[in-house]
Amino acid sequence: MTGAGGPSGTGFLRALTGAAELYAADIDPNGAGLYLVPSARRMLLPPGAHPGFPDALLRLCRRHAIDVLVPTVDAELLPLASRLPDFAAAGVRVLVSPAEAVADCLDKWRLAGACAGAVRLPGTRTLGPAGGADFPGGFPAIAKPRTGSGSRGVRVVEGPAALARLPRDHSYLLQELLPGTEYSVDVLTDGTGRVVAAVPRSRDRTDSGIVVAGRVLDAPALSRAAGDTVRALGLRGVLNVQIREDRHGRPALLEVNPRPPGGLSLTLAAGVDMARWAVAGLLGAELPERIAHREVAVVRHWQDVVLRPDELGEIADDTEAVAVKTRAAAAVNDPEAVAA
Repeated sequence: MTGAGGPSGTGFLRALTGAAELYAADIDPNGAGLYLVPSARRMLLPPGAHPGFPDALLRLCRRHAIDVLVPTVDAELLPLASRLPDFAAAGVRVLVSPAEAVADCLDKWRLAGACAGAVRLPGTRTLGPAGGADFPGGFPAIAKPRTGSGSRGVRVVEGPAALARLPRDHSYLLQELLPGTEYSVDVLTDGTGRVVAAVPRSRDRTDSGIVVAGRVLDAPALSRAAGDTVRALGLRGVLNVQIREDRHGRPALLEVNPRPPGGLSLTLAAGVDMARWAVAGLLGAELPERIAHREVAVVRHWQDVVLRPDELGEIADDTEAVAVKTRAAAAVNDPEAVAA
């Protein structure tokens, strides 16, 4: 499990406790999920955006005889999806969608193009030199970066005059404002992309983009919309589709997270253990035709991991992260030697 310090990583690890021999990896030695596994199974990683990341992770998987790799950090997904044959050759099954599908999800403009005709989309255009004063979606509107997560850079634009403060290089989107209720739909597919479960939940209260109070719903229209989105994109595994209602109460696609979601525990509470089914599927088990869920309400809270004073920072394998840092330091001191 990578991204063990984030809500996706900790949630997936907890769901698999007792079902597998778990290894946890993160870029931060203080990542909480690292301490859900014994110290001998903790690893430090270089950042997912580092060019040496896929090779570093492949070496770790070989060194520790990893069978299944579950990445949970957006920056890691495309580098890993692009190297699936190398991991397969090492006997490692990776819970990640095909590279093109991942790229479509991580770029919201590409996402709109890939899903056009399959699901209702809010009016969307890129913000270029000509500006967006004639935006057909009207104002107020939403401006957001084409890439990124956690609502970073997202803002409400009250009128055309506010567009002057935004980049005009097509790196930002102007999108129809969806003022209604927001929903997340956790989706599980088998290896062929067949949707096995689509579990909608309301985001009643969030903190830093993560749901802390919500309800799992019996909402077939939302489940269908999420399933149509997943099929249009060609996604695989465990992922999350975010939907929001427009001014008329109609659901429209907001974005897609092509990785396990931070609120996966709500789906587990509703009777759908997506983590275990996903890993079983990667290991060759046949998934059910359909897994039903039940309606529940969930309030989430922090949970402490209590350690010995000397255990914090006790990581069995930090070799790959240290190697990257050492190389970066050497590049500062002697760029020509490193390049050679």
